[in-house]
Amino acid sequence: MTITDLRVAVTVVSFIVFLGIVVWAMARSKKDLDEAANVPFMEDDAPLADKRQDA
Repeated sequence: MTITDLRVAVTVVSFIVFLGIVVWAMARSKKDLDEAANVPFMEDDAPLADKRQDA
């Protein structure tokens, strides 16, 4: 086995791992993704203008 064969094997394994990650990420349900996308909007903080009046 030459160094070129080793480089080819590492490239192929890396590509297979990449495809596995893509399939795993795309297999998540839309409900989970929508819920995660709305997390920043779930906080009930008062607007900044209201906080200034208290000071």
